[in-house]
Amino acid sequence: MSGTGAPERIGFIGTGIMGGPMAGHLLRAGHPLTVFNRTRASAQPLLDAGAAWADSPAAVAAASDIVITIVGFPADVEEIYLGPQGLIAHARPGALLIDMTTSSPSLAVRIAREAAARGVQALDAPVSGGDVGARNATLSIMVGGEAAAFERARPVLERMGRTINHMGGPGAGQHTKMANQIVIASTVMGVAEGLAYARAAGLDGARVLAALGPGAAGSAQLAVQGPKMLAGDYAPGFMVKHFLKDLGIALAEAERMRLDLPGLALAKRLFERVQAEPGGAERGTQAIIRVYGGASAGA
Repeated sequence: MSGTGAPERIGFIGTGIMGGPMAGHLLRAGHPLTVFNRTRASAQPLLDAGAAWADSPAAVAAASDIVITIVGFPADVEEIYLGPQGLIAHARPGALLIDMTTSSPSLAVRIAREAAARGVQALDAPVSGGDVGARNATLSIMVGGEAAAFERARPVLERMGRTINHMGGPGAGQHTKMANQIVIASTVMGVAEGLAYARAAGLDGARVLAALGPGAAGSAQLAVQGPKMLAGDYAPGFMVKHFLKDLGIALAEAERMRLDLPGLALAKRLFERVQAEPGGAERGTQAIIRVYGGASAGA
């Protein structure tokens, strides 16, 4: 809450597949909302619902007690937070900045340090749950940063997610998300391989999913991505290009820690093959099934 007891004014940068629904939950909860996105059209539903438009991150910062970002790549995060027209340079005294992009742990540490030097709080709070979790406010949110900032952010985060965990200091949220993406990488690869095997064996894919789901092979990836693979439905809940960005960050961090993760390295190579196809970068991660020839007759 602000000093007057009114709902804190929230700025939201990045109103795409994930950010748009997340921002909508905050607007419906009664927070005055100011939004910015590179493409204004994607923010139009929020503007129609009562959000205000800002022409830059600096303008968002000037209008907000809390600013939330969820954008594409670490370079975008760096510009939005640390650039001359960025959030830290223009944040209000005592503001709280929450980056929910999956980004670099080292960049999160740098942002927290620069923010603290200006009397501003910063959290890294990447999410898992995809577009469905964003729409249903059931995201898992992994938070790094100071405990006091986390407690201030918690009521806002609870509007967007179901599972909110404070993982440690700056960068800890991003490291946790890297662990999440590493698990997903090998899991979705396994789902694709299992369905490719079932197809080659002449089995009915839907019946295979029904048989595997309740057993030890059951997972969110099997339940959500498996049917899409069977249908040849590659519409993105999470785009291949963004997943490859995450895998690249995870591999770089693993190399820095002198950790060998061969499953992660293999998944990255396979997703690079998907991305190399026309339109592959904008497909959903379930499109990895195409590496195995597709799971449906029309794939």
